[in-house]
Amino acid sequence: MANSDTQAEMTYRTLGRTGERVSAIGIGGWHLGLPQVDEKLALRIVRTAIDRGINFMDNCWDYNEGLSELRMGKALQEGYRHKVFLMTKIDGRTKKEAARQLEHSLERLQTDCIDLVQHHEILRFEDPDRIFREGGAQEALLEAKQAGKLRYIGFTGHKDPRIHLAMLELARERGFTFDAVQLPLNLMDAHFRSFARLVVPELVKDGIGVLAMKTLANGAILRSKTVTPIECLHYALNLPTSVVITGVDRMEILEQAFEAVRTFKPLSDEALQALLARTRTAAMRGEFEPFKTSSIYDGTATNPQWLGEEPEELQSQMQA
Repeated sequence: MANSDTQAEMTYRTLGRTGERVSAIGIGGWHLGLPQVDEKLALRIVRTAIDRGINFMDNCWDYNEGLSELRMGKALQEGYRHKVFLMTKIDGRTKKEAARQLEHSLERLQTDCIDLVQHHEILRFEDPDRIFREGGAQEALLEAKQAGKLRYIGFTGHKDPRIHLAMLELARERGFTFDAVQLPLNLMDAHFRSFARLVVPELVKDGIGVLAMKTLANGAILRSKTVTPIECLHYALNLPTSVVITGVDRMEILEQAFEAVRTFKPLSDEALQALLARTRTAAMRGEFEPFKTSSIYDGTATNPQWLGEEPEELQSQMQA
Protein backbone atom coordinates (compact mmCIF):
# COMPACT_ATOMS: atom_id res chain seq x y z
CA MET A 1 0.00 0.00 0.00
CA ALA A 2 0.99 3.59 -0.57
CA ASN A 3 1.24 5.85 2.48
CA SER A 4 -2.31 6.37 3.71
CA ASP A 5 -4.52 8.22 6.16
CA THR A 6 -8.22 7.88 6.89
CA GLN A 7 -11.01 10.40 7.30
CA ALA A 8 -14.70 9.59 7.71
CA GLU A 9 -15.65 7.01 5.06
CA MET A 10 -12.56 7.19 2.88
CA THR A 11 -8.87 6.38 3.09
CA TYR A 12 -6.41 8.66 1.30
CA ARG A 13 -3.05 7.76 -0.18
CA THR A 14 -0.20 9.63 -1.82
CA LEU A 15 0.08 9.65 -5.61
CA GLY A 16 3.68 8.62 -6.00
CA ARG A 17 6.25 11.36 -5.73
CA THR A 18 3.71 14.07 -6.64
CA GLY A 19 2.62 14.36 -3.02
CA GLU A 20 -1.02 14.64 -4.11
CA ARG A 21 -3.54 13.25 -1.61
CA VAL A 22 -5.95 10.96 -3.46
CA SER A 23 -8.75 8.66 -2.37
CA ALA A 24 -7.88 4.97 -2.26
CA ILE A 25 -10.92 4.34 -4.49
CA GLY A 26 -11.53 6.28 -7.69
CA ILE A 27 -14.60 6.53 -9.91
CA GLY A 28 -14.15 5.05 -13.39
CA GLY A 29 -15.47 7.23 -16.18
CA TRP A 30 -16.45 4.62 -18.76
CA HIS A 31 -19.50 3.36 -16.88
CA LEU A 32 -20.94 6.88 -16.60
CA GLY A 33 -21.84 6.86 -20.30
CA LEU A 34 -23.24 3.34 -20.64
CA PRO A 35 -26.77 2.92 -22.08
CA GLN A 36 -28.21 1.76 -18.76
CA VAL A 37 -26.88 4.88 -16.98
CA ASP A 38 -28.88 8.02 -17.69
CA GLU A 39 -27.50 11.50 -17.06
CA LYS A 40 -29.35 11.95 -13.79
CA LEU A 41 -27.86 8.74 -12.38
CA ALA A 42 -24.37 9.58 -13.66
CA LEU A 43 -24.43 12.95 -11.90
CA ARG A 44 -25.78 11.34 -8.75
CA ILE A 45 -23.00 8.74 -8.73
CA VAL A 46 -20.24 11.33 -9.13
CA ARG A 47 -21.58 13.85 -6.65
CA THR A 48 -22.48 11.25 -4.02
CA ALA A 49 -19.00 9.77 -4.33
CA ILE A 50 -17.42 13.21 -3.84
CA ASP A 51 -19.72 14.12 -0.95
CA ARG A 52 -18.64 10.93 0.81
CA GLY A 53 -14.92 11.45 0.27
CA ILE A 54 -13.90 10.02 -3.12
CA ASN A 55 -11.78 12.65 -4.86
CA PHE A 56 -10.17 10.75 -7.77
CA MET A 57 -12.08 10.90 -11.05
CA ASP A 58 -11.07 8.79 -14.05
CA ASN A 59 -12.14 9.46 -17.64
CA CYS A 60 -11.02 9.28 -21.27
CA TRP A 61 -11.44 11.28 -24.47
CA ASP A 62 -12.90 8.26 -26.26
CA TYR A 63 -15.29 6.90 -23.61
CA ASN A 64 -18.76 6.55 -25.11
CA GLU A 65 -17.94 9.04 -27.88
CA GLY A 66 -17.28 11.77 -25.36
CA LEU A 67 -20.47 11.29 -23.33
CA SER A 68 -18.56 10.16 -20.23
CA GLU A 69 -16.51 13.35 -20.15
CA LEU A 70 -19.57 15.50 -20.85
CA ARG A 71 -21.44 13.98 -17.92
CA MET A 72 -18.51 14.28 -15.58
CA GLY A 73 -18.03 17.87 -16.66
CA LYS A 74 -21.63 18.59 -15.69
CA ALA A 75 -21.28 16.76 -12.39
CA LEU A 76 -18.23 18.82 -11.47
CA GLN A 77 -20.04 22.15 -11.74
CA GLU A 78 -21.49 24.02 -8.74
CA GLY A 79 -18.26 23.85 -6.77
CA TYR A 80 -17.42 20.18 -7.22
CA ARG A 81 -14.44 20.64 -9.58
CA HIS A 82 -12.16 22.03 -6.86
CA LYS A 83 -12.91 19.02 -4.64
CA VAL A 84 -11.43 16.40 -6.99
CA PHE A 85 -8.25 15.21 -8.63
CA LEU A 86 -9.37 14.93 -12.26
CA MET A 87 -7.77 12.53 -14.71
CA THR A 88 -8.46 11.79 -18.35
CA LYS A 89 -6.71 10.04 -21.22
CA ILE A 90 -5.98 10.73 -24.88
CA ASP A 91 -5.32 8.23 -27.68
CA GLY A 92 -3.35 10.36 -30.13
CA ARG A 93 0.18 9.21 -30.86
CA THR A 94 1.04 12.34 -32.86
CA LYS A 95 1.48 15.82 -31.44
CA LYS A 96 -1.32 17.14 -33.64
CA GLU A 97 -3.87 14.46 -32.70
CA ALA A 98 -2.99 14.45 -29.00
CA ALA A 99 -3.36 18.23 -28.82
CA ARG A 100 -6.72 18.08 -30.62
CA GLN A 101 -8.07 15.43 -28.26
CA LEU A 102 -6.84 17.28 -25.19
CA GLU A 103 -8.71 20.41 -26.25
CA HIS A 104 -11.88 18.33 -26.63
CA SER A 105 -11.42 16.91 -23.14
CA LEU A 106 -10.87 20.33 -21.58
CA GLU A 107 -14.06 21.59 -23.20
CA ARG A 108 -16.19 18.59 -22.25
CA LEU A 109 -14.93 18.51 -18.69
CA GLN A 110 -15.57 22.27 -18.39
CA THR A 111 -12.17 22.99 -16.89
CA ASP A 112 -9.09 24.93 -17.92
CA CYS A 113 -6.69 22.44 -16.32
CA ILE A 114 -6.81 18.65 -15.94
CA ASP A 115 -4.80 17.28 -13.04
CA LEU A 116 -3.50 14.17 -14.80
CA VAL A 117 -3.53 13.36 -18.52
CA GLN A 118 -2.45 9.91 -19.62
CA HIS A 119 -1.37 8.37 -22.91
CA HIS A 120 -4.10 5.75 -23.35
CA GLU A 121 -3.99 2.12 -24.47
CA ILE A 122 -0.26 1.52 -24.71
CA LEU A 123 -0.93 -1.91 -26.22
CA ARG A 124 1.70 -2.28 -28.94
CA PHE A 125 5.46 -2.25 -28.76
CA GLU A 126 5.54 0.59 -31.29
CA ASP A 127 3.33 2.86 -29.18
CA PRO A 128 6.18 4.19 -27.00
CA ASP A 129 8.25 5.00 -30.09
CA ARG A 130 5.36 6.84 -31.72
CA ILE A 131 4.68 8.87 -28.58
CA PHE A 132 8.29 9.87 -27.88
CA ARG A 133 9.50 10.51 -31.42
CA GLU A 134 9.82 14.05 -32.77
CA GLY A 135 6.32 15.32 -33.45
CA GLY A 136 4.84 12.69 -31.12
CA ALA A 137 2.13 12.95 -28.49
CA GLN A 138 4.58 13.55 -25.63
CA GLU A 139 5.48 16.90 -27.14
CA ALA A 140 1.83 17.92 -27.04
CA LEU A 141 1.42 16.99 -23.38
CA LEU A 142 4.65 18.69 -22.34
CA GLU A 143 3.60 21.89 -24.11
CA ALA A 144 0.14 21.66 -22.54
CA LYS A 145 1.73 21.28 -19.12
CA GLN A 146 3.88 24.34 -19.75
CA ALA A 147 0.73 26.23 -20.74
CA GLY A 148 -1.06 25.21 -17.52
CA LYS A 149 -3.60 22.93 -19.21
CA LEU A 150 -2.48 19.86 -17.26
CA ARG A 151 -0.40 19.17 -14.18
CA TYR A 152 0.85 15.59 -14.43
CA ILE A 153 1.49 13.03 -17.19
CA GLY A 154 1.00 9.25 -17.13
CA PHE A 155 0.08 6.32 -19.34
CA THR A 156 -2.26 3.34 -19.35
CA GLY A 157 -2.43 -0.10 -20.93
CA HIS A 158 -4.02 -3.48 -20.35
CA LYS A 159 -2.34 -5.89 -22.76
CA ASP A 160 1.08 -7.06 -21.64
CA PRO A 161 3.40 -5.98 -18.79
CA ARG A 162 6.38 -6.10 -21.14
CA ILE A 163 4.91 -3.23 -23.15
CA HIS A 164 4.60 -1.17 -19.96
CA LEU A 165 8.24 -1.91 -19.21
CA ALA A 166 9.22 -0.80 -22.72
CA MET A 167 7.34 2.47 -22.23
CA LEU A 168 9.07 3.10 -18.92
CA GLU A 169 12.47 2.29 -20.38
CA LEU A 170 12.08 4.59 -23.38
CA ALA A 171 10.91 7.39 -21.08
CA ARG A 172 14.05 6.91 -18.97
CA GLU A 173 16.19 7.09 -22.11
CA ARG A 174 14.53 10.42 -22.93
CA GLY A 175 15.09 11.75 -19.40
CA PHE A 176 11.42 11.66 -18.45
CA THR A 177 9.69 10.01 -15.49
CA PHE A 178 5.94 9.51 -15.56
CA ASP A 179 3.87 10.72 -12.64
CA ALA A 180 1.38 7.83 -12.73
CA VAL A 181 0.73 4.57 -14.56
CA GLN A 182 -2.61 2.78 -14.86
CA LEU A 183 -2.61 -1.00 -15.18
CA PRO A 184 -4.75 -4.12 -14.58
CA LEU A 185 -4.32 -5.36 -11.02
CA ASN A 186 -6.53 -8.22 -9.93
CA LEU A 187 -6.49 -11.71 -8.46
CA MET A 188 -6.12 -13.32 -11.89
CA ASP A 189 -3.29 -11.01 -12.98
CA ALA A 190 -1.21 -12.35 -10.11
CA HIS A 191 -0.86 -15.62 -12.04
CA PHE A 192 -0.95 -14.64 -15.73
CA ARG A 193 1.29 -12.09 -17.54
CA SER A 194 1.38 -10.30 -14.25
CA PHE A 195 1.51 -6.51 -14.10
CA ALA A 196 1.65 -6.76 -10.32
CA ARG A 197 4.79 -8.87 -10.38
CA LEU A 198 6.63 -7.25 -13.30
CA VAL A 199 5.57 -3.59 -13.46
CA VAL A 200 4.46 -2.46 -10.00
CA PRO A 201 7.94 -2.90 -8.41
CA GLU A 202 9.40 -0.66 -11.12
CA LEU A 203 6.79 2.01 -10.47
CA VAL A 204 7.38 1.94 -6.73
CA LYS A 205 11.13 2.16 -7.27
CA ASP A 206 10.73 5.30 -9.40
CA GLY A 207 8.08 6.94 -7.19
CA ILE A 208 5.39 6.65 -9.88
CA GLY A 209 1.77 6.57 -8.71
CA VAL A 210 0.12 3.15 -9.20
CA LEU A 211 -3.43 3.32 -10.55
CA ALA A 212 -5.23 -0.02 -10.45
CA MET A 213 -7.92 -0.82 -13.00
CA LYS A 214 -9.89 -3.89 -14.07
CA THR A 215 -9.86 -5.10 -10.47
CA LEU A 216 -12.97 -7.15 -11.21
CA ALA A 217 -12.23 -7.32 -14.96
CA ASN A 218 -15.62 -5.76 -15.70
CA GLY A 219 -17.22 -8.60 -13.75
CA ALA A 220 -15.42 -11.40 -15.59
CA ILE A 221 -13.52 -12.49 -12.48
CA LEU A 222 -16.76 -12.99 -10.59
CA ARG A 223 -17.87 -15.48 -13.23
CA SER A 224 -14.98 -17.69 -12.14
CA LYS A 225 -16.89 -18.21 -8.88
CA THR A 226 -13.62 -18.15 -6.93
CA VAL A 227 -13.76 -14.78 -5.14
CA THR A 228 -16.20 -12.05 -4.12
CA PRO A 229 -16.20 -8.39 -5.26
CA ILE A 230 -14.98 -7.23 -1.85
CA GLU A 231 -12.10 -9.73 -1.94
CA CYS A 232 -11.12 -8.42 -5.39
CA LEU A 233 -11.08 -4.84 -4.13
CA HIS A 234 -9.21 -5.79 -0.97
CA TYR A 235 -6.51 -7.48 -3.05
CA ALA A 236 -5.95 -4.33 -5.11
CA LEU A 237 -6.01 -2.11 -2.02
CA ASN A 238 -3.38 -4.38 -0.46
CA LEU A 239 -0.95 -3.69 -3.31
CA PRO A 240 1.13 -0.48 -3.27
CA THR A 241 -1.65 1.30 -5.16
CA SER A 242 -2.35 4.99 -4.91
CA VAL A 243 -5.87 4.54 -6.29
CA VAL A 244 -8.07 1.56 -7.15
CA ILE A 245 -10.35 2.73 -9.95
CA THR A 246 -13.71 0.99 -10.09
CA GLY A 247 -16.56 1.35 -12.54
CA VAL A 248 -19.90 2.34 -11.01
CA ASP A 249 -23.18 2.02 -12.92
CA ARG A 250 -25.51 1.66 -9.91
CA MET A 251 -25.64 3.18 -6.47
CA GLU A 252 -25.26 -0.31 -5.00
CA ILE A 253 -21.84 -0.61 -6.69
CA LEU A 254 -20.79 2.71 -5.19
CA GLU A 255 -21.85 1.42 -1.79
CA GLN A 256 -19.78 -1.71 -2.42
CA ALA A 257 -16.70 0.45 -3.01
CA PHE A 258 -17.17 2.24 0.31
CA GLU A 259 -17.74 -1.09 2.03
CA ALA A 260 -14.45 -2.38 0.64
CA VAL A 261 -12.59 0.60 2.09
CA ARG A 262 -14.42 0.41 5.41
CA THR A 263 -13.59 -3.28 5.89
CA PHE A 264 -10.08 -3.28 4.46
CA LYS A 265 -7.15 -4.30 6.61
CA PRO A 266 -3.71 -5.19 5.25
CA LEU A 267 -3.77 -8.85 4.29
CA SER A 268 -1.62 -11.25 6.23
CA ASP A 269 0.63 -13.42 4.11
CA GLU A 270 -1.56 -16.38 5.01
CA ALA A 271 -4.74 -14.60 3.87
CA LEU A 272 -3.11 -13.42 0.66
CA GLN A 273 -1.82 -16.87 -0.22
CA ALA A 274 -5.26 -18.33 0.40
CA LEU A 275 -6.81 -15.89 -2.08
CA LEU A 276 -4.14 -16.61 -4.66
CA ALA A 277 -4.58 -20.36 -4.22
CA ARG A 278 -8.30 -20.04 -4.94
CA THR A 279 -7.74 -18.18 -8.20
CA ARG A 280 -4.62 -19.93 -9.51
CA THR A 281 -6.25 -22.62 -11.65
CA ALA A 282 -8.87 -20.29 -13.12
CA ALA A 283 -6.25 -17.68 -13.99
CA MET A 284 -3.70 -19.78 -15.82
CA ARG A 285 -4.87 -19.18 -19.42
CA GLY A 286 -6.17 -15.65 -19.10
CA GLU A 287 -9.78 -16.72 -19.57
CA PHE A 288 -11.05 -14.19 -17.05
CA GLU A 289 -8.79 -11.35 -18.28
CA PRO A 290 -10.02 -11.06 -21.89
CA PHE A 291 -8.37 -7.64 -22.28
CA LYS A 292 -5.02 -9.47 -22.29
CA THR A 293 -5.99 -12.31 -24.64
CA SER A 294 -8.37 -10.69 -27.14
CA SER A 295 -8.96 -7.36 -28.87
CA ILE A 296 -12.48 -6.73 -27.55
CA TYR A 297 -11.27 -4.04 -25.11
CA ASP A 298 -8.96 -2.36 -27.62
CA GLY A 299 -10.72 0.81 -28.70
CA THR A 300 -7.71 2.02 -30.67
CA ALA A 301 -7.65 -1.23 -32.67
CA THR A 302 -11.26 -0.69 -33.74
CA ASN A 303 -10.61 3.02 -34.34
CA PRO A 304 -7.01 3.38 -35.57
CA GLN A 305 -7.77 6.92 -36.74
CA TRP A 306 -7.72 7.98 -33.08
CA LEU A 307 -3.96 7.38 -33.07
CA GLY A 308 -3.19 9.83 -35.85
CA GLU A 309 -1.21 9.28 -39.04
CA GLU A 310 2.37 8.14 -39.21
CA PRO A 311 4.86 10.85 -40.28
CA GLU A 312 5.02 11.51 -44.01
CA GLU A 313 8.65 10.44 -44.16
CA LEU A 314 7.68 6.98 -42.90
CA GLN A 315 4.64 6.71 -45.14
CA SER A 316 6.82 7.54 -48.13
CA GLN A 317 8.90 4.41 -47.51
CA MET A 318 5.87 2.31 -48.42
CA GLN A 319 5.31 3.99 -51.76
CA ALA A 320 6.24 2.05 -54.85
